[in-house]
Amino acid sequence: MNRRTLPAAAALVTAAALLLTACGGGDDNKSKKPDKIAGAGEGTSKSASPSASASAPPSPGRPKIELPADISYTFDWQKTGDKNKDAILSDGEQSIKAVDMAIAKQKPVDPAYVFYYEGEAAAGTEVFIKKYVAHKARTTGHYRFYDDSVTLNKDGTASFSYCEDQGKAYIKYLKDGRVAKTPVTSKSYVGYNTALRKNGKGIWVIEKMYSQVGSDKCQP
Repeated sequence: MNRRTLPAAAALVTAAALLLTACGGGDDNKSKKPDKIAGAGEGTSKSASPSASASAPPSPGRPKIELPADISYTFDWQKTGDKNKDAILSDGEQSIKAVDMAIAKQKPVDPAYVFYYEGEAAAGTEVFIKKYVAHKARTTGHYRFYDDSVTLNKDGTASFSYCEDQGKAYIKYLKDGRVAKTPVTSKSYVGYNTALRKNGKGIWVIEKMYSQVGSDKCQP
């Protein structure tokens, strides 16, 4: 993953790495965070708890996602009209939110994200979340996702690539509520490539995920 990482000399360096490596599984440039942790909480364990007001109603059979009110998203993904491709886009949105929820809950192995990630991707995501937990921090701010592309393979698997704009996403420390803000640079734009398959529950689970910080194709 390559979402916001942790910052303050060493803290700043850590934060930046956290933000930039928010997504699990084989990141080209490890960092879900440098000087920013997206999806920040209030400054105490209680304030970091998910907010029901920020919840999205769960689809049948899918885990309910409850996020802090200070985390928001824009998914500029266009429906294709193809049942499987649109399902991948929908499950993709939920998988991203599930990871931020696990970070907010400070829970490295949370059932919600495990619902959408398996194998290598699940292991990488767990490592990513543990970085936030170790620094008692979470994500906050706004994430924008765009330039999506879905390919259905003949063997029943799929490939899904997209870009993420982290320019308005930051790292928030739970102890004092401090938000580590960093300037927008080329590294604020991250490219993702994922490999998925449909499991027995009809969910498109992510098995592998690769990210590239500062991806040329994702620059504005």
